[in-house]
Amino acid sequence: MKQRTRLAAQAWRAPKLRKCQNCGSSIPGHTACPSCGTYTTRSGKEIVVKAEA
Repeated sequence: MKQRTRLAAQAWRAPKLRKCQNCGSSIPGHTACPSCGTYTTRSGKEIVVKAEA
């Protein structure tokens, strides 16, 4: 039995965006930046260049 459920509580909400401290792009909270790879002050993504043989 469903009782006392408000439709306003089930509404979709847009994710909160914040600016990356390193490059300034907009990213959702608690995620690493896809463009530079930093998460708060830690860098997590290293750019690897493949050498052509």
